[in-house]
Amino acid sequence: MYKISLIVTFILSSYGCMAGNHQTSNTHQDVQTEKTILTGAQQTEAYLPYLKGKKVGLVINQTAEINKVSLVDTLKSLGVDIKAIFGPEHGFRGDADAGEKVGNYTDKKTGLPVISLYGKKHAPSKEDLANIDVLVYDIQDVGVRFYTYTITLAYVMQACADNKIPLLILDRPNPNGQLIDGPILEPEFKSGVGMHKIPIGHGLTPAEFAQMVNGEKWLSNGAKCDLKIIKVKNYSHDMVYTLPVKPSPNLPNALSIYLYPSLCMFEGTAISQGRGTLYPFQVLGHPALKGKYEFNFTPVSIVGMSKNPPLENQVCYGIDFRNTALKDIQNQTQLNLGILLQLYQDFPDKEKFFTPFFNKLAGNAQLMQQIKDGKTEAEIRASWANGLESYKATRKKYLLYN
Repeated sequence: MYKISLIVTFILSSYGCMAGNHQTSNTHQDVQTEKTILTGAQQTEAYLPYLKGKKVGLVINQTAEINKVSLVDTLKSLGVDIKAIFGPEHGFRGDADAGEKVGNYTDKKTGLPVISLYGKKHAPSKEDLANIDVLVYDIQDVGVRFYTYTITLAYVMQACADNKIPLLILDRPNPNGQLIDGPILEPEFKSGVGMHKIPIGHGLTPAEFAQMVNGEKWLSNGAKCDLKIIKVKNYSHDMVYTLPVKPSPNLPNALSIYLYPSLCMFEGTAISQGRGTLYPFQVLGHPALKGKYEFNFTPVSIVGMSKNPPLENQVCYGIDFRNTALKDIQNQTQLNLGILLQLYQDFPDKEKFFTPFFNKLAGNAQLMQQIKDGKTEAEIRASWANGLESYKATRKKYLLYN
């Protein structure tokens, strides 16, 4: 059995020094900055005149809020004529499981129709937009290619372009704003968790991504979306931004958001990332690692987070990241490949470690093969270098912030 000291040393080498117990509640501590960051949504004076007298559709979820008040309620109170809400993965209220298909329904609180963009269709139809003059997009992202909200944004842009409807983006900061790393998605690996030629950590806000979609002509038939953007005030990509609302059910706190870009790769393996616990994306483990790691956890069904988690009711042995100091990873610039390489080596049945889904997350078939071949982290990173440099040059053209 590995001694605890060895596990701690491994985590230290991956993420830096450890701190005391990290709070795992949904309440985040405020981060002091020189000036207060104001999201696009908070600047109502900048966009309210644009919406007055128009029939409005909202592409939002629970993160679309202004000082803890839903954007829907704020706009309705200001006299905006909202006709429909369009919900992404996890639904308008953000309480559906990852990948769970959500149908259309009427929101009980507002009485507004909610049209799902993560079920039978991914974009508003011509019929959905028949009674709408402008769409508003306000969804918090976490800066990772396989986090599906940017994919929803691209689909919405296509629908707006095809139906000649302008799209107003109320921009929000990227909490992983300095993370630009990983292989570039190869076209043959397009899927519901990756559609565009960007790396795993893309370093863009939603509005910057939208500008890239337009500028790189990623919409079908040479279409271009009519964008209006309300920028975030007092923001740059190197700033620490603590989200006021969890962006999805299994990213409950700041630590999970910072660990997610690296730990989500394990969704394409046999390893549990803690779905079915109250600390998802803060632990890793598998029953087959018993005897190699002392820390353990048991995934169970949790309504509102993970109804049917992988390895449900099985004791998983592995690594606990919950005491990682936020300051050591909140400005990370690279994915943590060391964890992936280590757990592959420690897993007893190598043939069962990867699933086909891994290549979709990686965006290529090369990364899996490199790990199987025993390539070093340096060798793997070298294979990304040219693609990343080209992407970074492209990215600069669409930046709204330093």
